Amino acid sequence: MTTREKGDRRIFRPGKQPASSERSRKMRLSPFPPFSLRKHALSIFRAALAAADPAAAVARHLARLDLARFRHIYVVGAGKAGASMAQAAERALGRRITAGLINIKYGHGVKLRRIELNECGHPVPDACGISGSERIARIAESAGRDDLLLCLISGGASALLPLPALGITLEHKQAVTRLLLACGADIHEINTVRKHLSRIKGGQLARLGAPATVESLLLSDVIGDDLDVIGSGPTAPDASTFADAAAILDRRGIWKRVPPAVRRRLEAGIRRDIPETPKPADPFFRRTRNTVIGSNRLALDAAARRARELGFRTLVLSSEIQGETRDVAGMHAAIAREIACARRPLKPPACIVTGGETTVTLKGKGLGGRNQEFVLAAAIHIAGLPDTVIFSAGTDGTDGPTDAAGAIADGATLRRNPEAARYLAANDSYHYFQPLGDLVITGPTNTNVMDVHLILVGAPQ
Repeated sequence: MTTREKGDRRIFRPGKQPASSERSRKMRLSPFPPFSLRKHALSIFRAALAAADPAAAVARHLARLDLARFRHIYVVGAGKAGASMAQAAERALGRRITAGLINIKYGHGVKLRRIELNECGHPVPDACGISGSERIARIAESAGRDDLLLCLISGGASALLPLPALGITLEHKQAVTRLLLACGADIHEINTVRKHLSRIKGGQLARLGAPATVESLLLSDVIGDDLDVIGSGPTAPDASTFADAAAILDRRGIWKRVPPAVRRRLEAGIRRDIPETPKPADPFFRRTRNTVIGSNRLALDAAARRARELGFRTLVLSSEIQGETRDVAGMHAAIAREIACARRPLKPPACIVTGGETTVTLKGKGLGGRNQEFVLAAAIHIAGLPDTVIFSAGTDGTDGPTDAAGAIADGATLRRNPEAARYLAANDSYHYFQPLGDLVITGPTNTNVMDVHLILVGAPQ
């Protein structure tokens, strides 16, 4: 990744060689960890991004399908990687595509000829998302028994595929989404609630597409790669129930704060006054196949290979990291200290690779995201450690409502700004790292397989 200056922020662009600069030379001579250690972290992250390329994965899968047996091919879907997945589908299918529409995040569009890209709101759904979802539902309903409904689903699809159930409005869904995000609910909990307020999630897109053959290609952004959780499982049997959704709202302390219409719907579902989401025994699933074509595990494996190439002793600790961001960051910082002081579980130069998706319980009014907050919390714990770098970034290139993918810090970060605890208390990690030039900014990556966390201790010779 290229490092260059733009104002007071360091911008990292994929695909170019690092540029030399006066600041780069100064950093090599500074008391901070060697600049090469930061460059190594970026190189390792870039390898993870390359492994998560959804276009290549879509192309490989479609090459194995017998497409000649279908009369029409319809392409639908949603997600942050929707544009690159759609590009690959167009290259593979060409004129065979009868119609297609993918809901994507604002600013993630590309030029296509046969598949329309509909830009809409994320993480809070908007009216553009609803209009696009309605059209996707109509395309699915138009597919016949001799047709193929190809569904391209990636991270962010839950918010980008909003089609409220009867009695539920966009405003209701927006309010519920904001409450779930603010209370620290994890993606499994958020999607359980979403599925039971929707006409398209939780297997209902597959039901709309019946009796066509439904082929769903999934880029996983959830812990464990559960089919019914990725994108809220629009083409997968739903293991959750109305009772589960209500229990989540109650457990998170927001049951009485959600709109009354939401409570009424969930209560009606619990009483069985309205039907449950589709379950595995539903017959249309016999003509439905869901395939995970990309995941955090694959990205971490690629990151580890790159770290070993660079000379690090490397350990992939887990691809299922979750929990409160600050607590998880503290655990990672403790590992860094153990490596630096006791030379275990690895001797320096060491690289620990983890992935997953943590949650932030908002208490302040600052700006940031879970990856930036992760690095800020870890920076406090590793203060003073020599030759130590902590890195965390989202593979989608966006971290919370910011233009950054994440951040990078070292044992000397607090020397440059000792007010880290104050910024952390305000959930204002973005404004802590911005003047330091330590935001990681990639722009949209057109993929999304959760987050990558790196601990580097000691620079290879």
